[in-house]
Order: sequence, then C-alpha cells, then structure tokens
Amino acid sequence: MDYTPEIVQVIPHEDYTVSVYFVDGKIVRYDVKPKLGRGVFKALENIEVFMDRCTIMNDTLAWDIDGTNNPASCIDIDPDMLYSLEHVEELKAG
Repeated sequence: MDYTPEIVQVIPHEDYTVSVYFVDGKIVRYDVKPKLGRGVFKALENIEVFMDRCTIMNDTLAWDIDGTNNPASCIDIDPDMLYSLEHVEELKAG
C-alpha cells in the first residue's frame, strides 16, 4: 500500500525555509532559497509574502499568492517530494 503524506502544519522562517510537519510525526525543512527569483517563485522574494502567505493548500505546503484561497492560483510543493526530505528535529525555544 502506498503512503500518501498528510501535512498538518507548516511554519515559515525568515531564512526562507519552512518546517513541514506530517501527521505521522515526521518533520522536514524545505529550503526555498535556491528557487527564489525564478518563475513563480519570484513572488516569494518579498519576505512578507513568503511569511504571511505560507499555508496548507491542495493538501500540501503552499503560498496563497493572491490572497483569495484559490487552490488554482497558489504555489504548491509536491508532498511526496517534501516527505522524501531528511527528517529534522523540532526546534525548541531555549
């Protein structure tokens, strides 16, 4: 049986990475920096857009670029690719 990753939380960070939390407890860190300035990712160069529009849409990490909650006009990242990233430990305040 194939596993379909289910994302339950995303937390953007000011270094253009996003912590992605899966229902099974796996946590990954997605780094957007290599994509900034290219194609649809150009909109994410604005740190306010990157931070404020980061959400879960289409059952995955996404950015609601136009603020309309329209899944057809968001930037979304393949959840299988996200799940394939290396597990990271949750950051703790300290």
